[in-house]
Amino acid sequence: MKKLLFFGILITTISSCATEKLNLSPLTSNFYSESKGSDNHSESGKSFEINIKKNVNASEISNLISTFPTFKSNSINEEVTSLKYSLQNYLYAIEANNTAGKNRAIKSFERSYKKIQKLRSNLGKDDDEVLNRYLVRLKTNISVIEDSLKGN
Repeated sequence: MKKLLFFGILITTISSCATEKLNLSPLTSNFYSESKGSDNHSESGKSFEINIKKNVNASEISNLISTFPTFKSNSINEEVTSLKYSLQNYLYAIEANNTAGKNRAIKSFERSYKKIQKLRSNLGKDDDEVLNRYLVRLKTNISVIEDSLKGN
């Protein structure tokens, strides 16, 4: 009886442990990580010291791109599409150690971000809050990635 109780508790404990969910990123099939870090050791001084495939913030950006909601306003949806394209280019540029491409993508992201901020006044309160939540998370993750690039 004690062995049965022990094994029951053991099985329940093992099966109820939290597991990391798989990130189905549009960039790569194994684009998730438990920690930030760099396995990319290039000899050139201008290369990025970040492994985009293992960066949690890049993974969240990728998830936000794929789950971005659609709004009633066509002008906002068009600008969101442009924003998503800029973010994908940003992630690809970092992965390819392309400084010029990264800077172009950031500029494009900033233009789209500003246009969306101007168009937000046409949205209802609920849509505005959802859009704001996505924009804040995107901007925060980009800032963290940029800070880690500058820190290296």
